[in-house]
Amino acid sequence: MLTVGLKGRQEVIVSEANSAKTMGSGTLDVFATPSMIALMELTAWKSVADHLEEGCGTVGTLLNVTHDAPTPFGMKVWCESELVEVDGRRLVFEVAAYDEKGKIGGGRHERFVIQNEKFQAKANKKGE
Repeated sequence: MLTVGLKGRQEVIVSEANSAKTMGSGTLDVFATPSMIALMELTAWKSVADHLEEGCGTVGTLLNVTHDAPTPFGMKVWCESELVEVDGRRLVFEVAAYDEKGKIGGGRHERFVIQNEKFQAKANKKGE
């Protein structure tokens, strides 16, 4: 059952793989904004995954976040999420990212509950 207040936490270490240079979002060896966004989505969906009906998942539909501070290679980054609204199939999360020195970004993220097979079939039809 999906209830307001469900929380999640995921972490990564900043490396070349998730850098702005590698992700194509800049030229520096720092944690990339696309990597922070991916971490936020991962944290949100994993926080509710075990509470969904069999065969269901969630897909991201909206992000409104800021990336406020850089993080260098070798430093740990983590995201915390909290489910703050459940409106039918629409889920709204508050998300915040931190490194070992403090908050580096945050905002809101929306996801929708979907039936995995039906959603995949709809996507596959686009390729026909």
